Amino acid sequence: MSMLKAENVRKTFGDNQVLKGIDLEVNRGDVIAILGPSGSGKTTFLRCLNFLERADQGILTLDGQPHDMAAATKSEIVAIRRKTAFVFQNYNLFLNKTVLQNVTLGLTCARGMKKNEAEEIAREALNRVGMLGKADAYPIQLSGGQQQRVAIARGLATSPEIIYFDEPTSALDPELIGEVLSVMRQLAEEGMTMLVVTHEMDFARNVSSRVLFMEGGNVIESGPSGEFFAHPRQPRTREFIRSILEARQ
Repeated sequence: MSMLKAENVRKTFGDNQVLKGIDLEVNRGDVIAILGPSGSGKTTFLRCLNFLERADQGILTLDGQPHDMAAATKSEIVAIRRKTAFVFQNYNLFLNKTVLQNVTLGLTCARGMKKNEAEEIAREALNRVGMLGKADAYPIQLSGGQQQRVAIARGLATSPEIIYFDEPTSALDPELIGEVLSVMRQLAEEGMTMLVVTHEMDFARNVSSRVLFMEGGNVIESGPSGEFFAHPRQPRTREFIRSILEARQ
């Protein structure tokens, strides 16, 4: 049985139908790269899965429990978010709190954990992403790559079943991208289930297990990563891959 299943997810903003009935099935340990041009609905889909946006229609089944995405209650959403973590494009760290405080906040405030227990878990998470030595620093003292690694640690500290990444490297200078992708590769090797909206073709090809290609609110093509890149079936997929690779040369 799949760990997460999304069926017929639809979302409209005004007259713009952003998601036109997206289906996705995720098994434990999957690393799914979601590719597509700007405006294709990738980020909106990811945000709907974690109820940061409310879908107009769709069924989300997590660990065998179905939820109506348009009508889920607050308690349902809290229960879903306890099993997930979301890593944003722009880190979303509290600038007036230290690295350690940023990671412990969700544990002490949202989950009622005692401070010493939360700090122990936070230090372990920071160690996993190579940021324990910066525990007492403030975000302004860190590079973008370091801030994003702290954001990943914040997600890891909650022991999620699945982590959503929304273009986690797009706000970074090119020389800082590698350190974040290295952490994500390590998590994949450890068996973490991840959904990653990204333009990083090397990550999608070499780290993800499956690729979903979206355009215009639809899934144009999906499949195992090796097959997707070696033998894309749709002309639009071939054109997209070629244009991205040419832009990086």
